[in-house]
Amino acid sequence: MYYHRQLEKKIEEVAGEFACITLYGARQTGKSTMIRNLFPDYEYVTLDDSRERMLATDDPKLFLDAHGIPLIIDEIQKVPELMDAIKIRVDEEKINSVKNSESVRAMYILTGSNTHEIKEKASESLAGRTAIIEVNSFSEIEKNKEEGQAFIPDIEILKSRQDRLRPKSRYEVFDEIFLGGMPEYWVSRPDRDTFFESYISTYLEKDVSRMINVGRLDDFRRFMRIMALRTSQQLDHTEIGNAVGIDARTAKNWISILESSGIIMILQPYANNLAKRIIKTPKMYFMDTGLCTFLCGWSDAGILEASAMAGALFETYVVSEIVKSIRNAGKRAEYCLYYYRDRDQKEVDLIYVQDQKLYPIEIKKGIGKDKADKNFSILAQYKMPIETGLIIDTSDKLFPLNRDAYYCPVGMIGL
Repeated sequence: MYYHRQLEKKIEEVAGEFACITLYGARQTGKSTMIRNLFPDYEYVTLDDSRERMLATDDPKLFLDAHGIPLIIDEIQKVPELMDAIKIRVDEEKINSVKNSESVRAMYILTGSNTHEIKEKASESLAGRTAIIEVNSFSEIEKNKEEGQAFIPDIEILKSRQDRLRPKSRYEVFDEIFLGGMPEYWVSRPDRDTFFESYISTYLEKDVSRMINVGRLDDFRRFMRIMALRTSQQLDHTEIGNAVGIDARTAKNWISILESSGIIMILQPYANNLAKRIIKTPKMYFMDTGLCTFLCGWSDAGILEASAMAGALFETYVVSEIVKSIRNAGKRAEYCLYYYRDRDQKEVDLIYVQDQKLYPIEIKKGIGKDKADKNFSILAQYKMPIETGLIIDTSDKLFPLNRDAYYCPVGMIGL
């Protein structure tokens, strides 16, 4: 059974504008499945095939000649140098299209799982020639096969979408957190332990082993678990390093590997020169809560809901769903999402920034309490308009806390 992805519209749009499309993201997020469904007439080749990989490495020109266009190339990170040869082909085709007064449709579609390596090489070799798009695991909207939109915390926009809301109980939400959104797991429902153990082993062997000493893979596996247990927390490289048995510099490097692989996202603090007492340490969130809960060792959604980590995982779920909804619209979440915390321990979980306006957001795993918006006023120091804030929780409808804040059901994210 094929689940349509929200990104499909964006990909079809850029396919008529760019000669090349580059998709990146964590393993098992459905990149290849989506592309092959969208472009069934394109030839498909994967560089997992040793013969194809060898030919692409030894003679990129012959590799491209052998396959022609249009072509989907999977696992492009295994031969990133191939992008140089693709650049030449794209430029040649553009020249011919100008002579013949024709438009250039996507000639090459590249997919891969090493975010940093692919983005860096694509930016160098294919700058201006390729659309670069990030793919995440299923959002809840996609799992429910609904039409989704980018999350915008504007209260009037949310009110206009409320008729589509299907209220969720707290148990349903934690069941979704426990399951996560890995497409293969969600669709096929294999044994959970077997699936995620295989996922981690494949990730370590195919991605991580290319970036660190193979002898340290067991340390990296332990590091992943330590990171999962710290999801939604501020990053402390020294503390994480001590917990794993590595130095702070190595911890910082390994965190960048998780981020570049699409496993985690880093949320930066919002600051300007007026904020003298702000803490400038970023926070970290896992992008798939199913993987995160597996690494933490939870075996049941009910046990998870009653655990001390319930709040952290609910926050992780909310942030990841917001990020997915923004990315699925072809936008960069890093340009509009931040958080606030100062040395007086005053905190705002999320700040959505748009058109020089600040939208404060608090995240509560239960039904929001009366003073859930107590720190929103701290944002006045930025001398920018502060819009109606949100308390995202497990309530069943949009409802005003006061004139400055509304309770917002978690199920409204992405509607």
